[in-house]
Amino acid sequence: MKENMQYWITIPWMVFAGYWFISALKTRATVRRESFWARYGVMVIEVTGFSLLFDGDLNVRWLGRHFLPHTLGLAVIGILLTWLGLSLCIWARYHLGQFWSGRITLKEDHKLIRTGPYSRLRHPIYTGLDVAVIGTALVIDRWRCLAGICVIVIGFVIKAKREEALLAGQFGPAFEEHRKQTGFLFPRL
Repeated sequence: MKENMQYWITIPWMVFAGYWFISALKTRATVRRESFWARYGVMVIEVTGFSLLFDGDLNVRWLGRHFLPHTLGLAVIGILLTWLGLSLCIWARYHLGQFWSGRITLKEDHKLIRTGPYSRLRHPIYTGLDVAVIGTALVIDRWRCLAGICVIVIGFVIKAKREEALLAGQFGPAFEEHRKQTGFLFPRL
């Protein structure tokens, strides 16, 4: 049953990828960026996590076994979480506008974004991706997906902490105020 539901998680990932690609064409020039090793160290972690999530060839031994009972309800919850998480990513990316980068960077005339999801979260793109991978894992339903979630979350936490160090250095008290008013990966109510 869940295998037939995978189509419904493919669509939001494709929309996300398309939006990300098009939006990446409209960014400001970079004035400062993380080192090569910092960038690609985290990238290796993320690629490993997403490979565990999506690569069916990794269904070996216990990694390929189901971790949940096959129910329509769990599949629907997974689909909804995937759509919700990726929608949050797109909303956040829209608010970042020309200041977005796949790398940890500072752009020309960089501004601290505090609108949209950034009014409650410091890293809504990572939160959205975490929610989406949890939803996707519910639909695919393999132990490898749970391992992938753990690896992906670790990668995003590392990257978010590095971003915060750069933003704190750039914006000082304004970033500290933002930090007090928002949650790291979960909204501060």
